[in-house]
Parts: sequence; C-alpha cells; structure tokens
Amino acid sequence: MEITPQAMVIPKDTGHLEQGKYGPVFPKTPACYGFTIIADVKPGRAEAIREHGHALAKALESDPYLLAPLKLHYLRWVLFDDDTRFMYQGIFDTDFDKYTEDAVALFSKAGVSTAFENLQGFPEDWKTNPEAFIRFVRAHQCPSFLEYGEYPYVTADEIKKALRVKSALSEMLDQLQ
Repeated sequence: MEITPQAMVIPKDTGHLEQGKYGPVFPKTPACYGFTIIADVKPGRAEAIREHGHALAKALESDPYLLAPLKLHYLRWVLFDDDTRFMYQGIFDTDFDKYTEDAVALFSKAGVSTAFENLQGFPEDWKTNPEAFIRFVRAHQCPSFLEYGEYPYVTADEIKKALRVKSALSEMLDQLQ
C-alpha cells in the first residue's frame, strides 16, 4: 500500500458549500477536519488559560481517553500578542457540527470548564446553550485555505490500529528470535 501525501486548497467563498446546522460544512481535507479560532483574552485571564492547560493535561493523565469522543488528532493552544489573544487549533475526524456538539456534551457531562470561558464574548451559558458556544466558535473561526496530509484522509482510529498491528508484529518477530 502506497500512501501519497496530498494537499487541498479550500476556497475563500464558502457560499457553494453544503450548509450544516451551524453554517457551511467544510470539506474533509487530507488533514481530516479541523478549525482555528482566534479571540481576545479577557484582561488578566491569560494565566487562567495556562492553568486550564495544566488542568487538562492532569485530567488526561488520570483518564487518557477523556477526549476520545472528539476523535482528535491534535490540539494546539497559543497565547500571543503579549498574552492578549488566544489561538485554538484542532484537527479531528468529524465535521464541525458534530465536533462542537460533542465538545459541549463532553465538558458538560464531565463538569469541566473550558479555556474559552476566559475569552471576550464567550457565552456564560455555553453548557446549556450549545448554539451560543457554536456561534462564538464560528464568529472567531479563521478558515484555512490550504491543508496538507502526509497520510491523507487517515482517521485517528486507523492510525492507532496500525500502531497496534506494528507493535503486535514486532512482538511476534521478537519471540521468533
């Protein structure tokens, strides 16, 4: 099986895209699905965002599968412009609508807050009002115009399965020696 890297250019005009519950459904790209949001940090709240990052990392130590329902590949959080702005980048296997609905349900069920609570304009009632959460994300979304995948269209579950197969084969070969 040969895996050929691929790239996809995403048009600036999204008017022709299928409309989901919360706006355009961006196409699945070689990097799967994802989005980037950029928002202003509430004054004096940058440290709270950093603390939230530590809390999330600690929660994942206790339960490595906490975020599994989101089908994530990667998350990246960045504070910039002297800690006055925040960038969230996520790459995942589901479309935008499902990812954001699942995120609200997951955090609400787990009783976990979100770093977004430290961003200007973020709805205080986000746990009971997923539509407000999604409107905030859409309003702050910065769509990419090029996405590249070294292993295009491969899901996180497929990658984990391939790594398990590799590990099993390595273990089998070690036992044969």
